[in-house]
Amino acid sequence: MDFTLNDEQRMFAKMFADFCEKEVAPLAEETDHEEKPPLQQLEAASEQGFLGATFPEAYDGAELDTLSYILLLEEIGKYCVSTALTLNVHVALAGMSILRHGSDEQKEKYLPALAAGEMIGAFALSEPAAGSDPSALRTSAVRNDGHYILNGNKLWVTNAGIGHLMVVFARTMVDGEDRGVSAFLVETDAPGVKVGYREKTMGLRGVTTNAVYFDDCRVPADALLGEAGKGLGIALSALDFSRIGLSAICLGAAEFAVDAGAKFATERIQFGAPIGTKGAIQNLIADSATEVEAMRYLVYRTAWLAGENGRTTEESAIAKLFCSEAAMRVANRIVQVHGGYGYMKDYPIERIYRDLRAMEIIEGTSQIQRWIIAGKRLAAHGLKL
Repeated sequence: MDFTLNDEQRMFAKMFADFCEKEVAPLAEETDHEEKPPLQQLEAASEQGFLGATFPEAYDGAELDTLSYILLLEEIGKYCVSTALTLNVHVALAGMSILRHGSDEQKEKYLPALAAGEMIGAFALSEPAAGSDPSALRTSAVRNDGHYILNGNKLWVTNAGIGHLMVVFARTMVDGEDRGVSAFLVETDAPGVKVGYREKTMGLRGVTTNAVYFDDCRVPADALLGEAGKGLGIALSALDFSRIGLSAICLGAAEFAVDAGAKFATERIQFGAPIGTKGAIQNLIADSATEVEAMRYLVYRTAWLAGENGRTTEESAIAKLFCSEAAMRVANRIVQVHGGYGYMKDYPIERIYRDLRAMEIIEGTSQIQRWIIAGKRLAAHGLKL
């Protein structure tokens, strides 16, 4: 298996690096300190076609292959995890759900607007009693006179505070009968929709994560995404793809951390010499660099598999589990390399540490990833979890 980047991918990688150094890196600290949504970064990304990164050219997208898209997220993740996560939700969770499951009319209506940045996409799945268990969601969609009427509450809706279009999951009721969970395309300014408070978070302080309330929100029947009752499959498919992106973001942040640690260890003088001459510091950097390279091949392989085979449920879970936990270990070590300075906001490792802590939780906790992986392996021997 050859993981060498082809000429086009190498060209993209350089383009992404140049873009991030110019448009993302200078705003990273401001985004975090002021809790500002990365709107300026998204606008610059839209001008480069990155907001429609994986959409076909027919819908004004850049039509990047999966690995090239992962290279983009890796590069953005080096400088600003908040910006990378915001973009990945927009592309992987919202946009790709429409591309894979939408009608021709839905694709024509929404994908060009998403690609141009005229609309930002959000993903409304979690609820107060339905986090790790999406099958427990209680938001309802009642079919009535050619419409669906939505009622319920959503929590932790990433991009809701800046978004225009949500993929909303609700339990479908037709003639009083529960038809299972369905997905709907709901614009945030629709009557009966209220975007509520923005959560205050430890890290990812540029990400808008809001509660959303539906109070007799009436949407046309053609707002249904895919088939009625097939919404959980749409959600899980979207999460499979998005988790590869999340893993790439972790990779980028960990890469940056190792480089920052090596730079600090070269410049910081203690006991008359750079601290990088000390074996204890060398071990912290070496262990971190080793895990970064393991992350890289796991992420690239999973992206390649997704491009070749489509669905990568187990592989995506493995990548997300390993990369989120490894990146956190790397960040922890590099804080230690910095000593007291690593705990100060003057150094980016403090922000990276806070941002990466969330990655073991969002889009399925580490415990859920282990359950997915174990379930696949046990099922091969006839044990269904």
